[in-house]
Amino acid sequence: MTEIRNLSDPAIRKIHSKSAVIPLGSLEQHGPHLPISTDSDIVTEVAKTLAKKCKMLLCPTIQYGVSFEHAPFVNFSIRDKTLQNYLVDLCVSLGQNNIHKIVILNGHHGNQNALKSISGKIARINKDRTKVFVLSYWGFMNREFDHAGFVETSLMLALTNKTKLKLARKGLTTQNMTISQRQKISNLASKKFIKATKNGIWGDPTIASKKAGQEIFCEITQNLVKTVSKLIH
Repeated sequence: MTEIRNLSDPAIRKIHSKSAVIPLGSLEQHGPHLPISTDSDIVTEVAKTLAKKCKMLLCPTIQYGVSFEHAPFVNFSIRDKTLQNYLVDLCVSLGQNNIHKIVILNGHHGNQNALKSISGKIARINKDRTKVFVLSYWGFMNREFDHAGFVETSLMLALTNKTKLKLARKGLTTQNMTISQRQKISNLASKKFIKATKNGIWGDPTIASKKAGQEIFCEITQNLVKTVSKLIH
């Protein structure tokens, strides 16, 4: 793994097979036990492992995302269009510098709308010379995702020293809901997270552990590496 910001101009030019990963996170509330950087922290670590295993260049993490749904909880957000324009400009610029295979690795649900048509837009601008693949890291684990719950809290325990587990509180759980009820509450959360969860937490962080986080991280990165290896080679 090579962090692109640490390379000189000649060093970048010497790399023959150029592919890059752009980690995309957010700055938003994750309950009283996790920092607002949680999404950015997790996706950065996943991207580091991906870049190392697939011999890709690692771009700096974009830490601002689309998190307006978390209001009135803390969120430092940008609009869908702003994020999309930023990423299009960045990927076009990478393509102009002969980096033609790019993975945008998403770490926050609220960013997904901005990412929907981005690959096609970049392909049109760069006349199909630049291929952009948009992936969300939670799609590479065999378990239901959450927000500041068991999964994210376990990952943060495994990857950082920022978790204050004693402050963790159980949030919304959906195990006993029907598929229809889960869909309804999910739609509500995408618009007003506080109405769906009450305390801003989806899941139960009180049962999280470092060991579980390590296992989840390994599952995600192994599956992700398999997929990306096929896409960029």
